[in-house]
Amino acid sequence: MSTIGAAPRGRTTITDVARAAGVSVATVSKVINGRDGVAAATQERVMRIVTDLGYASSLVATSMRRSRTHVIGVLVAEFEPFALQLLHGVSEALSGSEYDVLAYAGAVSQGSHHGWEARSLSRLGGTLIDGAVVVTPTVEPPESGMPIVSIDPHAGPAGLAVVDTDNFGGGREATSHLIGLGHTRIGYLRGRDDLESARLREEGYREALKTAGIEFDPSLVVTGEFQQAEAAAGTTALLDLEDPPTAIFASNDVSAIEVIRVANERGLRVPTDLSVIGFDDIPAAAAASPALTTVRQPLIDMGRAAVDLLVRLIEGTSGPEHVRMPSQLIVRDSTAAPRA
Repeated sequence: MSTIGAAPRGRTTITDVARAAGVSVATVSKVINGRDGVAAATQERVMRIVTDLGYASSLVATSMRRSRTHVIGVLVAEFEPFALQLLHGVSEALSGSEYDVLAYAGAVSQGSHHGWEARSLSRLGGTLIDGAVVVTPTVEPPESGMPIVSIDPHAGPAGLAVVDTDNFGGGREATSHLIGLGHTRIGYLRGRDDLESARLREEGYREALKTAGIEFDPSLVVTGEFQQAEAAAGTTALLDLEDPPTAIFASNDVSAIEVIRVANERGLRVPTDLSVIGFDDIPAAAAASPALTTVRQPLIDMGRAAVDLLVRLIEGTSGPEHVRMPSQLIVRDSTAAPRA
């Protein structure tokens, strides 16, 4: 009775493949490692059985033999909407390639949102992955001896290969949009102080005010940290001002959607009583009520670009080490002229 396609119980081993193919373990090893000395018909039979049985050689063992695993790590703090869109782009870029992707949520698995990059790289580097895409790091990722690309980099010293968006231009355009509608009291929910993107978006906000001749009011800038809880607290502080803003620019969509929720709870109508604009254009932005005006980052394209850059670094081919993508204002229903 043929054993082809009849997978043994438990994890399939190289011995199982050899037994099903009627060859030695050494022959199977030669075939799966691409070495010469095996007849074409035997190679075809072994590979068919490898597929039928679902055999996968150990990543660690493979890396020890070849010094390569052909696995790219994507390290995120948590699987939130921004990171998921980037992962979509990473997956598309690697489709049909010789590389697999390992997505790893460092802060969730390690219980800390600060310094998770170093711990993640220590766990995965050297034997499991050939290189890493690190998304919104909380510290400058340490020298690890392997290629690293940062998406939305830390505000510390430069050095890593980077993929980012025109955050300054996007922040300026978001604020200019509100000014163009007639708003002069514009609140700003800033992002994380440790990210270059947050700093640049705030610079864009200030530059738009300056260009329009509107004096900067520090009481209109509060911390949002890119997180719901902080955004809710910041929104409350802005709306409790004696002279509250007629519009709020939130530094990401998650915060902007929270601004809308808090405004609704206080009986304010968006955009009649308060205009709200975000940044990112995650899928939830278009689905919000009202649909969120925002600045689009091409997140899927950024994921693709990060992979392309990382593969070049792994394979030692030349190319740019900083890819900056354009931002785009997406006008929906959450912004309007201030009420007279």
